[in-house]
Amino acid sequence: MSTQTLEHDHVFLGAGHQRNERRVWFVIALTAVMMVVEIGAGTIFGSMALVADGWHMSTHASALLISAVAYLYARKQARNPRFTFGTGKLGDLAGFASAIILAVIALLMAWESVMRIANPVPISFAQAIGVAVIGLAVNLVSAWLLKDNGHHHGHSHHHHHGGAVDNNIRAAYTHVLADALTSVLAIAALSFGSLYGWLWLDPLMGIVGGFIIAQWSWGLMKSSGRVLLDAIADGEELPGEIRKVIETGSDRITDLHVWQLGPGHHAAIVAVATSEPREPAFYKAKLEILDELSHVTVEVTQLQAA
Repeated sequence: MSTQTLEHDHVFLGAGHQRNERRVWFVIALTAVMMVVEIGAGTIFGSMALVADGWHMSTHASALLISAVAYLYARKQARNPRFTFGTGKLGDLAGFASAIILAVIALLMAWESVMRIANPVPISFAQAIGVAVIGLAVNLVSAWLLKDNGHHHGHSHHHHHGGAVDNNIRAAYTHVLADALTSVLAIAALSFGSLYGWLWLDPLMGIVGGFIIAQWSWGLMKSSGRVLLDAIADGEELPGEIRKVIETGSDRITDLHVWQLGPGHHAAIVAVATSEPREPAFYKAKLEILDELSHVTVEVTQLQAA
């Protein structure tokens, strides 16, 4: 029985790691400035809506901070030998944490809205609409900055590093999108409210928004949780492709483990049983055509002739 692994590094960060990291920091700066302006203006003009939206933005800024710090830490610790398979999964851990925060925001939105239906509050429409429009503009700019590969809601079937889903940038993008959705619903509700006096529309939109955001949060939890648990996505073609490449002649795979190490990077442990054994390097060379495989361990066992 022979196994073979030569010394190599274990850096499995996504292809756009540094670019995504810069974008998230920029969006945090944008959100923080907007937050300070809103809280300041709200205090000066005595607008509760402005102050509330400012504090609301602070929750998103802190959620985005999780993404930024995860990128920073993953990059700084990329060659730390204690991370035996590198730091590529830190983004998924951050994405999972962000998804939980998003779920809490969704619940709070829905709860606050139910309370509002029970006890309506007078609304200063002109001010509130102004705030929502400015908030929406900031969120749309942020979403455009983060969109690059955070907008893949499906799975990547292209086996190259570029098509990988980065759950960390996806989490940041989802937060910004959730904020934009809240602003759009608020603008619609406030416009109709000011025209027709429908005060109930504002809290109703809050409940609708809460449900939509909760759904996004669940999707994010599933995709990042799957990576954290080393589960392969439904429809992931890599295991089948490995079998196709290796199983020729008398070579048979008796044990196969495939898991994700980071965006666009997968590891595999392949046990081959064959009546004509070759060196593990031979099988590794065959697997080099699969770009997403970044770390391969091959074990070869000789089949006894019947």
